[in-house]
Amino acid sequence: MLNPRHLAQILQANGEALEHEVPGFELGGRELRFDRTHLVGVINLSTDSWYKESVCRTSEEAVTRGLQLMRNGASIIDIGAESTLPDAARRDAEQQVGMLLPVVEPLVKAGALVSVESYRPEVLLRCAEAGAQVFNLTGIKEADEVFDLAARFGAAVILCYIQGANPREVESFERSEDMVPILEDYFRGLLGRAEARGVHKCFVDPGLGFYYKNLQDSGERVSHQIRTFLHAFRMWRLGKPVFNVLPHAPEAFGAEERRAAEPFFAVLAALGGTHVLRTHEVFKVRRVLDALEMYRS
Repeated sequence: MLNPRHLAQILQANGEALEHEVPGFELGGRELRFDRTHLVGVINLSTDSWYKESVCRTSEEAVTRGLQLMRNGASIIDIGAESTLPDAARRDAEQQVGMLLPVVEPLVKAGALVSVESYRPEVLLRCAEAGAQVFNLTGIKEADEVFDLAARFGAAVILCYIQGANPREVESFERSEDMVPILEDYFRGLLGRAEARGVHKCFVDPGLGFYYKNLQDSGERVSHQIRTFLHAFRMWRLGKPVFNVLPHAPEAFGAEERRAAEPFFAVLAALGGTHVLRTHEVFKVRRVLDALEMYRS
């Protein structure tokens, strides 16, 4: 069981990473500072998505949810038209655009910072033209083209660690006892490519939201997720905000209490130094983080 000795060991071995500051940046006309934890609310336009509370079957339903997420404390609204589940239906670029634009446009008009989750540059282009300010890049095959688009529109990019071309083409996860050096090497390469193309507003995402064949519904998966959260502060050395997806962990919480998983992991993620959390449970997680803020103040 996780206990204070584990936390002490982590800090003893890696305390120097805490000396690194992560600067904020302007996005969509507002300044994002990373001295507090920001939340990204989720809208799934694919009915295949496992977390049914975030699934919206119509554009109107999605816009209503997006506005509620903003009221509940989400700094950014992340919208996806294709589930990352291995057996989910695939949608081509035009299908995705047809689903996304009727949601992106009204939310942007309502003042939302909108993120679009895709690995297809043509989808991100059309959504950027509609006002999306963040690209949630879930594949690196066409990363350079996406970086060019981000530079053109002044968009930020969420760089996701993935062992494969995209979330739909992953196999087994090759895990090391200490993943941080692997993550840092991976992100340094991508950040170098992004900055060479004029993109400086990036988030680094360790990729906890993807479904590898050997990390599905297992204690090994939960252990990997906890370790990733507790070691997040070590990636401050990259100089970019750390972005993490909060897990569902049905193997730990079961079907009946699964909605308690994200608030639980939010505590570990915040204590470990994650700057931005993507969550289906914005209302609950914001209250958890507000409670943690009481200690600091």
